[in-house]
Formats: sequence, C-alpha cells, structure tokens
Amino acid sequence: MSELRVAARYAKSLLDLAEERGTLEQVKEDMDLFNKTLDENRDLRLLLRNPIVKHDKKLAILRAVFGGKVTDLTEKFFTIITQKNRESALEFIGSEFLDQYNRLRGVQSAEVTTAVPLNAVTRLQVVQLVRQQTGQQQVTLSEKVDPSLIGGFVLRVGDRLIDDSVSFRLRKLRTEFSKNPYQSQL
Repeated sequence: MSELRVAARYAKSLLDLAEERGTLEQVKEDMDLFNKTLDENRDLRLLLRNPIVKHDKKLAILRAVFGGKVTDLTEKFFTIITQKNRESALEFIGSEFLDQYNRLRGVQSAEVTTAVPLNAVTRLQVVQLVRQQTGQQQVTLSEKVDPSLIGGFVLRVGDRLIDDSVSFRLRKLRTEFSKNPYQSQL
C-alpha cells in the first residue's frame, strides 16, 4: 500500500479518535508542531525514513523530541505507528491530518507566491479570489516571496494552480515566437 494511502487512513483514525475524546484542537496543535519540526529538521525526516534504524530507537527519539510537548493521545499514536513499522509515513500523516481537519472545519488552505510581499489590500483580494473559486468562507493563506516571478502571482488552491505571473507570460510569449507561423517566402 502506498505511503499516501496509509497516511490518509492513519490520519483519519487519529482525527476520529481525537474528535471522539474531545481533544481535537489539542491534537491539531500537536500536528502543527510535528509538521513544523519536520519542515525545519531534515535529519529527523531522514531518520524516520531510514530502514536501518530500529523502530524502538525511532520511538525513543520521537519521545525525546516531543515528550511533554504533545498530548498523551499523540504520544500513544506515535507508539502505535512505530510498532506497526510505519514511521516513514509519519511526515505524510501529519500533513494529511491537517488537510482532513481543514475539510472537517470547512477551512480552505491556499498558497500564494508573489514577487514582493503582499500588502493588506492585495491579501484581501487574494482571499476573495479563493472564496470565489472554492465557495468556502474560511481561508488560510500562506504567502511566499519569489523575486524570479518578476510580477503577478501564483496561487495554489488544493490541486488547482493559477499562474498569473509576468515570468509565465514571458515564457508563453517566447513559445509563441518560437513557433513563428510567418515564414519568409524566397
């Protein structure tokens, strides 16, 4: 079974159990912390994927890093994952949990990349665009800055991508000119 399917099932189980026990918000904060830690620490991601490191060692490291910072439910979840030899799926489980949580709460997450940081007015316009595209009223917007875009924006909402950047338009124009339908007649 692929890592993503495994991650979706474990994330759904954790979400359902946390909701049943009334600790969903705390577990969501735990998964936010877990994802942030994995994003910032490449060595931890590689360790979790490494088949040579024993499972009990991985669990000990997870407990050392997250012990006392996460709920008992999350710690027990880490224990179950390591007992089932699924540590390599943990990074996917974290992000999948947050996706499922957002769907449950009716929150649409979007990522916008611009050449310069957004001001408040432009940020509001982007949020309105996401609301129009998805129909969701709650939107969480993550912003990135990439000067190579030159201008405009790239908006990713779920599996959709809206590329309205100057660099994209230049590439498109370059492609059109390379086709050159007007051949000189000699």
